Amino acid sequence: MYQDQIINKLVEEKIITISPDKPYTYASGMLSPIYTDLRLTVSYPDLRDWIATDLAALIKEKYPNVSVIGGVATAGIPHAAWVATKLSLPMIYVRPKPKDHGKGRQIEGRFTENDQIVLIDDLITTGGSVINAVKATENEGGNVIGVGSIFTYYLSDTKKNFADAGVDFSPLLTYPQLLQKEKEMNYISSDEYEALKTWHEDPWEWGKKFQ
Repeated sequence: MYQDQIINKLVEEKIITISPDKPYTYASGMLSPIYTDLRLTVSYPDLRDWIATDLAALIKEKYPNVSVIGGVATAGIPHAAWVATKLSLPMIYVRPKPKDHGKGRQIEGRFTENDQIVLIDDLITTGGSVINAVKATENEGGNVIGVGSIFTYYLSDTKKNFADAGVDFSPLLTYPQLLQKEKEMNYISSDEYEALKTWHEDPWEWGKKFQ
């Protein structure tokens, strides 16, 4: 497994950055001391291969009967392709909504009702987009047995949303794992570690001091 190499590369190439004093603003309006731009991973052949290798191993462990790999548009598509290649499995991908032209497809690729599908996204914050992709796939007759991702912040909202949707979720890296590794590798100071840990425990409350 390449967990240490992956985390090293994510930090060294500033794919993951921290700024406890000047937080980032997420699309939800949440303020955060950490920003993760996993779309950049496609530019590093070694990193993307480590990720694909570990994701493939994780999926085979958690979902041994998987028969189709699905990518969640757009950032999940390349990683799904690499994992599908590693596992020698068919691949599909799921758009956020149906096309407004042509055949109006939301899902590209072929699958049957007997297939066991695992969807892949790069980053999962609250899970909303990937859960919508699961529902879209199931509405087309697909059987989604789980979701994989490179990274998740693993907030309380995330766990609740997946539980409420009845969707099984297996991330390669979680925020607590990342935080612990960054501390062990001396990438962050003790003060930064405490700020990042406090944010994770209650991100909305943490952000109030900057408002």
